[in-house]
Amino acid sequence: MAYTSVIPVHRLKASVEYVLDEKKTSRGQNAKSLEEAVDYALNRAKTEQDLFESAIACTCETAFEDMCRIKEMWHKTGGVQGFHLVQSFAAGEVTPELAHRIGLEFAGKLLQGRYQAVVSTHLNTGHIHNHIVWNSVAIQDGKKYRSNARSYYTEVRAKSDALCRQYGLSVIETPESEQGKRQYAKWQAEQENRPTWRAAIRQDIDEVINEVFTWNQFLRALENRGYVLRLNRKYITLQPPGKECPVRFKTLGKDYTPSAIRRRILYPERNSPAGNERALPPALCTLLSERPARKVTGLQKLYVIYLFQVGVLPTKPVYMSYAVREDIRKLDQRIAQVEFILKNEIQDRGQLNEMRCAAEGEIDRLLKERRGLYRRDPDSHRIQEITARLKELRRTAKLCRDIEEHSLSIEQRLEEARKEREQREAVERETRSEQEQKENTKEISK
Repeated sequence: MAYTSVIPVHRLKASVEYVLDEKKTSRGQNAKSLEEAVDYALNRAKTEQDLFESAIACTCETAFEDMCRIKEMWHKTGGVQGFHLVQSFAAGEVTPELAHRIGLEFAGKLLQGRYQAVVSTHLNTGHIHNHIVWNSVAIQDGKKYRSNARSYYTEVRAKSDALCRQYGLSVIETPESEQGKRQYAKWQAEQENRPTWRAAIRQDIDEVINEVFTWNQFLRALENRGYVLRLNRKYITLQPPGKECPVRFKTLGKDYTPSAIRRRILYPERNSPAGNERALPPALCTLLSERPARKVTGLQKLYVIYLFQVGVLPTKPVYMSYAVREDIRKLDQRIAQVEFILKNEIQDRGQLNEMRCAAEGEIDRLLKERRGLYRRDPDSHRIQEITARLKELRRTAKLCRDIEEHSLSIEQRLEEARKEREQREAVERETRSEQEQKENTKEISK
């Protein structure tokens, strides 16, 4: 899948007519060569579909009128009339049949039968693409469909990309999609209760509350962990290490407002666990236990040190550096990477590059073979084998690219953790020294 976009529609009739244009959706009218025209003529009567147009909860012939009746029934004839979605595919990756099937599945997952829609597959350009136009008013309750940036990334784009990956198709990223992917990942992490950088702050606060007896002690303990506190304002804020923008306590949740924290300090629940330990994946346990006496080096050493730092491996550090702990939200990803590195005995980025190039070369070869099979023998079992192999190869190529990029990030985070540890130890030494001087002064005065 190359791109997915959603456009609000104010002239619904024009959109429906554009989408359901037989000049664009007919295989016969879009033959690019004499060979394609002959193939179409020979196969039409046998297996091939000619017109790639479908309707949901209406008919293609009366789609606009059917949608208008729903609007009139719920007295919602004004405002945005509908929505027009374009779903584009990379050139040569799909047949019209596959593209139309994906379009129908996508519309079903997105609209869930609540909105009337027409789905068409256009064949008149260099790449096959789907058009979906749906009514803005729901059939059963008359509620209007709401489209915004968040719904685009968490619903539209996410569902479209998932379907394309399911069918072994590529997902081409853009700068806008990268930004959107980050927003979606953040939203998904919160929904699945996985750690985010805000969760790291909450974890720090929970730990400090169990260590102190007063509000002032709480503030000093946070400062010792590298937080910057701003107290002389209406809403107290704290700024974690490595972050440029401060956050208000109250935005962390109802248990993290200043009044709630004071209450938790005064009435602690000491018996409750501070956090849940994360079990080491069996596959990683096996890989590490197979080489108990082997000294790891290079990328393997880097990732093993990282996993020790975040507490995944048995020896958990006394204090987990914020620079490393913030990255814990990517832990599943990092574990998959270290498993890949150990399994393939990769030592350096040069080996990664060789593996990636080999995978990408095989991907190009298989894509060419599959395009030929789509034309010559569309029912061949070999197509499914190639699709499965392409999925595996794309995962390998992506892992190689991610490891190359993320290993540099891990090196930086471990260096930041080292500096943070040294600063903390220096502060602790200074504090101990001051306490010793005070005690000595008291003894002398006696």
